[in-house]
Amino acid sequence: MTGLMGWRAMLALAALYNLVIGGLALLGPGDTNGHVVGLLVACFGLVYGAAASDPLRFAPVLWAGVVGKLGVIAMVGPQVRAGTAMPGTGFVLAGDALFTLGFVAFLLTRGRQGASA
Repeated sequence: MTGLMGWRAMLALAALYNLVIGGLALLGPGDTNGHVVGLLVACFGLVYGAAASDPLRFAPVLWAGVVGKLGVIAMVGPQVRAGTAMPGTGFVLAGDALFTLGFVAFLLTRGRQGASA
């Protein structure tokens, strides 16, 4: 990522990703638990959108995203490896892993990025 604009783009993409994944789960077929999960995923998308609007100000809230995404990977990853997860879940977890890396990279470098942006 080069400069703050690159980080904003990454965060905006994370917001869109979560809104789409969460919206599909919220509005699709399934039980109440699945819909609640979809709602929470979509709400994290709103958080990432806020962070994209002012990354340096909202950076600390991204730690919740890091913990949440790592938790989902840890809980659902074994089902993906065992072949018992819903089709496509592995791709969702791969996206979560990539955004987690992006969030951590931003959080660890934001001081230098803010100074140069």
